[in-house]
Amino acid sequence: MDLRAGITTIAIILGLCALLVARNGTRTLQAARKLTFYRLRRSRITSAWWMFSGALLLMILAILVPTVGTPIAFRIFPPSPTVAPTLTPSIVPTITLSPTITLTPTITDTPLVTDTPTGTSTPYLPIAIEAGFISVVTPNPDAVISPLQFGTSIKNSVLEFPSTLIRNPIPRMYAFFSYDGMLPGSQWTAVWYRNGEYVFHESYPWDGGTGGYYYSECVSPAGGWLAGNYSVQIYVGVVFKRAGSFTVEGEAPATPKATLTPTPAITP
Repeated sequence: MDLRAGITTIAIILGLCALLVARNGTRTLQAARKLTFYRLRRSRITSAWWMFSGALLLMILAILVPTVGTPIAFRIFPPSPTVAPTLTPSIVPTITLSPTITLTPTITDTPLVTDTPTGTSTPYLPIAIEAGFISVVTPNPDAVISPLQFGTSIKNSVLEFPSTLIRNPIPRMYAFFSYDGMLPGSQWTAVWYRNGEYVFHESYPWDGGTGGYYYSECVSPAGGWLAGNYSVQIYVGVVFKRAGSFTVEGEAPATPKATLTPTPAITP
């Protein structure tokens, strides 16, 4: 169970306790109204109201724990970055059929050109971006970047409502991640693509700590937030570390065009 699930479980338990205490208070109040002795009836009514107060306090705690307690818990116990597991391919044996009749070919066509399939290469940092590096600190090759999450707002250092489907209008986008083993001052880069074409990047010396949370922010990509498939690639130095993707739907807001005001010309 992770930290967020534990906080949610505590909130649910507090809510159930509040309902149970309120139920007992209701029964005590109903029973007190049937008593004939004034002091005993008054004592039972007081106890019932104390139960209602306790139920209200438990309900308030059940609401505050997930809303206020989650950011505080993440600050005290920062989660370690999640490393994606490496899948080991397994070879499935096939059944070889032995032919009963062998046909002898008469003419074999030999192709002049043989197409050799190529594998998918690892993403690389564009040379134009690498030429703009200003850091002199050697990056840590063992630095780890967690899977990317995408959203349009961050509150209390936590991404709100992460999703891979974003609808226009979009004020700004965040590629949110956790990290570990980063060296302050080392160069890092985030490159944004739309349908495989470059639209934005940011690259500067790392100004965070050695571990925690960070994000890449994109306000206005080239051409605006047009509908399409977007991807973000994270590099530490020139080494590719992590990539993630999301989809934008809907028409992008129209960009206002500048109006040119003609100036009068003096003719001699």
